[in-house]
Formats: sequence, structure tokens, C-alpha cells
Amino acid sequence: MEQVILVDENNNEIGTADKKTVHTTTTPLHRAFSLFIFNEKKQLLVTKRAAKKKTFPSVWTNSVCGHVSPGEETIDAAIRRSQEELHMEVGHVHEVSPYRYRFADKNGIVENEICPIFIGFTHVGPIVNKNEVEDWKWIDWKEFIQIIQEQPGTYSPWSEEEAIILQRINPELLG
Repeated sequence: MEQVILVDENNNEIGTADKKTVHTTTTPLHRAFSLFIFNEKKQLLVTKRAAKKKTFPSVWTNSVCGHVSPGEETIDAAIRRSQEELHMEVGHVHEVSPYRYRFADKNGIVENEICPIFIGFTHVGPIVNKNEVEDWKWIDWKEFIQIIQEQPGTYSPWSEEEAIILQRINPELLG
């Protein structure tokens, strides 16, 4: 049974909950992460969430998103989920910005997370876990930014906001 870490607005741990029960229309705030993976061509790996996901099913998003397990460091969770979802070795993973969001999907199920933004790099393509990822593709960073600016809603709301944060922090990011 996978557990998530419940937190207050200051990211202080206040308990744990079963992941299967936490995502509802009133999801409590919990700890997560978001990882943007780039290849040697400076392209971003974007993934389409599996259709059977409880939140935001079949929605295109950044490379990997997930929850931090009790007793686990956030960076270790990002590396672990890269393996579980994509069977990828990702190097030079590091946090680039804090982030906090709350969004509801079309079914009213809420994501409510303190979710630092990480970037990492790889020289291999994914072998996706179909329970987690329906599809994937590499996209040039500049094209990704252009799409989310000109066609908001093409990707998950958190990945679009996080990309703008990344672009603002480092306008020359990979480009």
C-alpha cells in the first residue's frame, strides 16, 4: 500500500495517508515532485498519463510526476519514479524551484501538492510502464514553451506553470 506524506502549507509533515484514498474532490495537501527530463539534443521528454490514472487521465504532462514516500528524500523519489514509470537512468537530477499547486481535473478529482520542480538529463529513451504512461515523445524546449503559451491546456496545468517558472528562472534553459 503506497503512502503519501500529508503536509501543512509550510511543508511540515502532519501525517500519512493511503495514496488510493487521498485523491478526491477534497484532496488534502501532500508532498510530491515534478521532473523535467532532457536528452542530449536538449529536447524535453513529455508523457501522456495512462487512461486509468485516477487524476488527469490521458493528459499530456512533463516527464515524471509522483509522490514522496515516508522517510524518502524528494530527489530520491524523482529518481525512483523515473525507473518505475520510464525504466530510465536519469543523471544530474537537481531541484530548480519550489512549487505549490491545486488543480481539479474534468471529473472534479483534485491534485493538491507541494511539488518542487526538478530537472534531469539522460542519453536513453524510455521503456514506459503502461500502467503509468500511455504515450511519450521528445519535444524541443522552445516548441514546448511556444505551445503552452499559444495553446494553454494542451498539457497538464502544473506542467505548464512549472515550464513558465523554469523559463523565467533560466531563459536560456537548454536553448
